[in-house]
Amino acid sequence: MGTLHYGQSGFSIEIDDRALAHLKVVILTLLRNGQSIAFSFAHPTSEGSGRETIWITPTSDIRFHFLGSRAPQLNRAWIDAMLSRADGSTGLQLIPEGADLRRLVSVAS
Repeated sequence: MGTLHYGQSGFSIEIDDRALAHLKVVILTLLRNGQSIAFSFAHPTSEGSGRETIWITPTSDIRFHFLGSRAPQLNRAWIDAMLSRADGSTGLQLIPEGADLRRLVSVAS
């Protein structure tokens, strides 16, 4: 499990290394384009469940920590699906890699 660290308060979210690698590409792509991002995620039941949204701006303090030392091969369709949905009303969400990614891209367009 990797960790996305946000802000200087020590806030962090545990995310599978493979998913975090894809999320990193999406977030950095949007930030490089000067966009701010609403990133929504669900807390696991071990943390009491619930949902949360953080607002990430190009000046946000954000760090990606991976447990593994090898970078995974990236799935471009997964990245494209998350990028296309990030501008929608729900903002950026980590969607499952096994989802029907083409359908998710067309729904967001």
